[in-house]
Amino acid sequence: MTANVAVETTPEVPLWNDPTQDVGTRVSALIDAMTLQEKTAQLYGVWVGASDEGGEVAPHQHDMEEAVDLDALLPAGLGQLTRPFGTAPVDPALGALSLLRTQTRIAAANRFGIPALAHEECLAGFATWGATAYPVPLSWGATFDPGLIHRMAAAIGRDLRSVGVHQGLAPVLDVVRDARWGRVEETIGEDPYLVGSIGTAYVRGLESAGVVATLKHFAGYSASRAGRNLAPVGMGPRERADVVLPPFEMAVHEGGAGSVMHAYTDTDGVPSAADEDLLTGLLRDTWGFAGTVVADYFGIAFLSTLHGVAGDWAEAAGTALRAGVDVELPTVKTFGAPLAEAVAAGRVPEALIDRALRRVLTQKTRLGLLDAGWNPVPAALAGADLDDPDALRGTVDLDTAENRELARTVAEEAVVLLSNDGTLPLVRPRRIALVGPNATAPTAVLGCYSFPQHVGVHHPRTPPGIDLPTLEDALRREFPDAEVTVVRGTGVDDGDVSGIPDAVGAARGADVVVAALGDRAGLFGRGTSGEGCDAESLALPGAQQALLDALLDTGTPVVPVLLAGRPYALGRAVDEAAAIVQSFFPGEEGTTALAGVLSGRTDPSGRLPVSVPRGTGGQPATYLGARLAQAGDVSSIDPTPAYAFGHGLSYTSFDWDDLTVDRPEADTGGEFSLAFTVRNTGDRAGTEVVQLYLHDPVASVVQPVQRLIGYARVPLAPGEARRLRITVPADLASFTGRAGHRVVEPGELRLRMAASSADVRLTATVTLTGAERRLDHNRRFHARFEQEPVRPAEPAV
Repeated sequence: MTANVAVETTPEVPLWNDPTQDVGTRVSALIDAMTLQEKTAQLYGVWVGASDEGGEVAPHQHDMEEAVDLDALLPAGLGQLTRPFGTAPVDPALGALSLLRTQTRIAAANRFGIPALAHEECLAGFATWGATAYPVPLSWGATFDPGLIHRMAAAIGRDLRSVGVHQGLAPVLDVVRDARWGRVEETIGEDPYLVGSIGTAYVRGLESAGVVATLKHFAGYSASRAGRNLAPVGMGPRERADVVLPPFEMAVHEGGAGSVMHAYTDTDGVPSAADEDLLTGLLRDTWGFAGTVVADYFGIAFLSTLHGVAGDWAEAAGTALRAGVDVELPTVKTFGAPLAEAVAAGRVPEALIDRALRRVLTQKTRLGLLDAGWNPVPAALAGADLDDPDALRGTVDLDTAENRELARTVAEEAVVLLSNDGTLPLVRPRRIALVGPNATAPTAVLGCYSFPQHVGVHHPRTPPGIDLPTLEDALRREFPDAEVTVVRGTGVDDGDVSGIPDAVGAARGADVVVAALGDRAGLFGRGTSGEGCDAESLALPGAQQALLDALLDTGTPVVPVLLAGRPYALGRAVDEAAAIVQSFFPGEEGTTALAGVLSGRTDPSGRLPVSVPRGTGGQPATYLGARLAQAGDVSSIDPTPAYAFGHGLSYTSFDWDDLTVDRPEADTGGEFSLAFTVRNTGDRAGTEVVQLYLHDPVASVVQPVQRLIGYARVPLAPGEARRLRITVPADLASFTGRAGHRVVEPGELRLRMAASSADVRLTATVTLTGAERRLDHNRRFHARFEQEPVRPAEPAV
C-alpha cells in the first residue's frame, strides 16, 4: 500500500463527484439516487477505536449501546466515525493508518464511494494519546486574549486534520451559572461576552485548519438546578436570550461554526433535542445557521429513557429530526432500523430525512469527501510506506516544540494572582515547603477531557504519552539553589488529616510555604471536577481547608497555589495568606508557567473568568446580578465574592487617567466615542487588562448592575503609556424587552472602565436619544479598541 492510494472512479464522473459543479446541485443529484436505507446511513455514526497495529478500526462497546455489525452496516454507507483516536491509547501514525484503511473500506463498500466523517474531542487539545494537552477553556477565559486562543485552536485543528479527522467537538459555550456544576472547567466563564468572544476565536482557529467546529451545549446545560449534571433547567426566556444564547449567536454569526450539538437538558419541560423553536426556528430560520446539528451522545435515545417525551426509539428519532437534529451520535440506535420502519409506516415523513441528509452531504461535499479521486491518505502519512506499520510507529508528533511553547504561553497568560502582600515574587528563597495533594501529581494540571484523565485512567500501564512535570519538578528547576521539602499533608478528597502534623513541621522550618491545592479531574464521580463530578458546596474538597488553616497557624508566609477546575472559597486564606495564585487546569506546561509567576520570571496577567466566592454556599451566584442579588439587610447571606469577575494582580502598577468623551450623546442606532490613558507606573513590564462594563440605571425590565461589553490587553514597559480610544455601538446596550424582542432604549447609561467588575477606575455618563430601536441577529457585538503610544512630556526648560 503506497501513499498515492485513491478511491477508483469510472471514466464518466457522476454529477455528485464533480468538484466543478455547484455544491447544491451535486447534493440534490446524490439524494435523488439514494435509497431510504442509504439516506439514513448518512445520519448516524459508529463508535470505534483505531488499531494500534494499523489495522482497521474496531467497534467500541459502550455500556449504553448494543454491539454494532460493521459488515452489515457498510454496504448502505456510514455517516460518521466516532472518536477513532480518542477511545484507547494508539500511536498517532498507526491510528492514522487504521483510519485510512477503514475509510478506504467504507468508501469501497457503498455504491457512491462516500467515506465517513471522523470526529474527535478537542476541548483542551486533540484528545488522543501523545497529543499536546493545552489549558482547559476556563483558562482560555482567564487570558482575555482571543488572538492567542485563535492561534491555539488553529494548531489543534492542524493536528486533527493531519491524521484524517474532520470535526472537533468544541468549544463549550455554556455560561457558568452555578460554580458547583462539575463541568465549569469546560466553560470559558460566567460572562456571555467573554464566553462569546473567546469561543468565537476558537471556532475561527479550528475552522481555519479545515476542521468543523461544534458549538455545545445548545442551550442552557450549565444552568441545571443545584449545579447537578443533566438536571432540569429552570429559566425564563429573557435569561436564556440575554445570557445563555449570545455566545452561540456570536459564534454562528461571526465564527462560521459548521456544527452545533444539542444539550442534554430540558428547559421548562422541553428537551433541547426536541425543541423545534430552538434548533430550527431560532438557530436556522432566525440566525441563518446552515451547518449540521449533531446529538450529544445518546441524547436522542434520552428523549425516551430520561425525558419521557417519546414512547419508543422511532418516536424519539422522529421527534429529534422534526426539531432539527441531523446526526445521531455516538452510534446508531434510533436513526437506524427504528427510523426506517417509522418512515415505512408513515410515522415520520421521508422529507425530514432528506432535509437532514442535505445538510450532512453538503458538509461532506465542502470537506472534499465526495470529490472524484478523493484520497484517504492524511497529510501526516503523505509519502510514507503504508505497508510497513512498524516503521510508521513514532513518526507522527502531535506534541511538537511549537505546540508546547504555545501551550506554555496560554498557561502563563491564564495564571491569576489573586492577592499578594509583597511576598511574591520569591527572591532567592533558601527553604521552600511544598505542601499539598497537588505538589507531586503529574495529572494535576489536566482537565477531565484531556486524554490521560478521560481515557488513560482505564489503561494504567500505558504511559501518558506527554511530559507532565509536577509542581515539585518545576519549582526545583526554577529555584535550583533552594532547599525544597515536599509533604503531601492530605489527599485531594480523601479527608485524611494524619499528614497535617508533618506539613506543619515542614512549614515551620521554611522561609515560605507553597500550598498546592485544588482538584483532581475525572468523570462521573472519579474526580472532584469534571463531567458528573458536581459539588455540594464550594469548600475545598476533602481536608484541604483544614490543611490550609494549619499552615496559616504556623506564622510562615503561605502561598496557596490552586490547580482546580472551579473557584473555591478559601476561608481565612483570603485575609491571612501571603499571596494566592489561581490556575484552572493549565495543561502540560502549567507547572512551568506557575513556577515562572512565583519567581517573577513571568508577570501575572490573567484575570478571573469566574468570581471566587468568600463563602462556601450561596450558590448559584454570578457577578451578573441585578440590584436585588446584591448584599443587603433583607438577607443573612452576603453573595459578595472574595475576588470579583475580572480581578487579577500584577507585579507592577498602572494608572488610568485623562478620560475624554468625544461623543457623549448618540441616538439608539449610533455610537459613543471616548478615550483615556493607561500608564505603567512600576519598575517592570506588565500587561493591564482594560475591561469595559455597561451600567443601565433605568430600563423597562430588570438589568444586571453591570455587564462586560469589551476588553483589551495593554502590554506596557516601565513608564510607558498608551492612549486607548474606544468606540461603543449603541447595539451593546440592547437587551430583551417586555415584548420579547431585543431592543435599545433611549436614556442615560454609565460606561465603566475597570480593572475588574469590582474595581472601576473611570466612568463616563452617556445618553441614548431617539426612539426605541428593535434589533435582530445582525447587530454589532463588539466595542472597538484602538491603542496609541503616548509620547513622554518634554522636560521643562
